[in-house]
Amino acid sequence: MTTPPGARPVASGNTAMLLASQRHLFDVPDEVVYVNTANLSPLLHSVRDAGRRGLDVRGRPWTITPQDWFRDVEALRDRAARLLQTSAAHVALVPATSYGLAIAARNLPLDPGDRVLVLAGEYPSNYYTWQRATQESGAELVVISREPGQDWASAILDKLDDQTAVVAVPNVHWTDGALVDLDAIAPRVRDAGAALVIDASQSLGAMQIDLSSLQPDFVVAVGYKWLLGPFSVGYLYVAGQHLNGRPLEENWILRDGSEDFAALVDYTDQYLPGARRYDVGQRTNFGLVPMAIAALDQLLAWGVPNIAHTLQAVTDQITDRAANLGLPAPPRHTRGPHMLGLPIPRGTGTRLLNVLHDAGVSASVRGSALRLSPHLHTTDDDIDRLTTALGAAL
Repeated sequence: MTTPPGARPVASGNTAMLLASQRHLFDVPDEVVYVNTANLSPLLHSVRDAGRRGLDVRGRPWTITPQDWFRDVEALRDRAARLLQTSAAHVALVPATSYGLAIAARNLPLDPGDRVLVLAGEYPSNYYTWQRATQESGAELVVISREPGQDWASAILDKLDDQTAVVAVPNVHWTDGALVDLDAIAPRVRDAGAALVIDASQSLGAMQIDLSSLQPDFVVAVGYKWLLGPFSVGYLYVAGQHLNGRPLEENWILRDGSEDFAALVDYTDQYLPGARRYDVGQRTNFGLVPMAIAALDQLLAWGVPNIAHTLQAVTDQITDRAANLGLPAPPRHTRGPHMLGLPIPRGTGTRLLNVLHDAGVSASVRGSALRLSPHLHTTDDDIDRLTTALGAAL
């Protein structure tokens, strides 16, 4: 692997590298402390430039050829596949988490008596998708809570049984970054004969997902958080056994031979190969797709293991500073490397965010946690200003 600019090796035995500050690549002003990537990432300069060029193309439709409707889309699919470490045939382009989860629900039929497991406080799109699926099928939606001191994997395994048909979970909880140990639960899910659906919207691009080991049925991720891209461009991994399933919509561009515009009136029952049948109809967005390509190019250049290792060092530093302020964070092994949830009393979130905002700090409150989600633009000075503002707010 080519060493990213500014990277330096870490201790022997760890192949990841600590990346130097990449703030110069982001459009983040010096006066802003942005630790809110889990909400919406800032855009890289390269991503904004790609969007401008794409809009220029869209503004001159007479320059667009039939091949242009497919070329960038397939380039994006290829990069998403490289990030997921799979083949392009297994990647669909979707506009939202809810769209990808709806595809999963449509292709994982449920029967009365089946059980679908989701986490307490789960992201609404995941909860509502499976709520509807279980209501319509007569299956049961099981919402898993943790006992004090219990990790999410143990809580899931306590509820997993032979009636479980689907386990729909993230690999970090969206409210506080709490780790869901997929390596621990995936073999047990398979042993139970259940399907595994992963919402990786809060992790893909900042944590490596080993598809070969986990063997999930579906993995979905939006592109505007840790994938540093625009809205309305997301990604769905589809396992081989579901590649011939039923898409959400029937549209012209997903059918075999759609490259021949003159022959579109010659209807066919055949889809394009692989997961392309699940693509959203308006996947050819001449402004957004080039932005998404530029974002994934940068992530691939940095390397996800390097990103994860570097962000772990940042959240570790914030953890140490927060502990000195009386805000103990969860232990390192119980959280993702890139997100940090500091417990705060209910009802104090609005005031805390107002104080942070006045100090130029952007963060989020989700549930009972102050959620801090830095990225490679986060500097030591940002951490100083963040902890100073926290101290003033307490």
